[in-house]
Amino acid sequence: MALVANRRSVMSLFSTAGCPQSHRVRMVLAEKGITVEILDVDPANKPEDLIDLNPYNSVPTLVDRELVLYDPRAIMEYLDERFPHPPLMPVDPVSRARTRLALFRIEHDWYELIPDLESKTDKTVNKARKVLRDSLTASAEVFAAKPYFLSDEFSLVDATIAPILWRLERYRIDLPAQAKPVLKYAERIFERESFQASLSEAEKEMRE
Repeated sequence: MALVANRRSVMSLFSTAGCPQSHRVRMVLAEKGITVEILDVDPANKPEDLIDLNPYNSVPTLVDRELVLYDPRAIMEYLDERFPHPPLMPVDPVSRARTRLALFRIEHDWYELIPDLESKTDKTVNKARKVLRDSLTASAEVFAAKPYFLSDEFSLVDATIAPILWRLERYRIDLPAQAKPVLKYAERIFERESFQASLSEAEKEMRE
């Protein structure tokens, strides 16, 4: 694995254009202005390099010289520590723990719905749509409490939430009026220069 990784002198990210997990990593890269080679991966025809580097043959996969990372949250936290400005995690242990718990809940409650939202079975899709719509609506007060999610500053949590909200139209999810704080939050995130820079062409087309 190390031999394959060492062939790359520039940081590289294996990424799929429409993948929310890849998108959240690209959001962090853009937020920090990190120079990186984005390697677009066709999910149906993955490159041999990826298979050699990552035993799960999954995206996103980050290669930084001899280091190979292939868990989205591990990649994001590594980037935040490797490139500390602007910081996207709190400094104190209690706040960091709360941030990690928020990330866990978003991944468990929202990201795990993505395979069902992209299913070809109507019953499965409709159930996942309702769960996500209801969960976001129930979280409206949290979105309204601060400019960013439970924070006055943009964080890894926002980079994780943004790809889900960007895809609501694609998933044909219309939020009710009581979820207005969620939509206002989404507008603030989507207007960020870094968010626009993080979008692949396929992601731009999702909302055209």
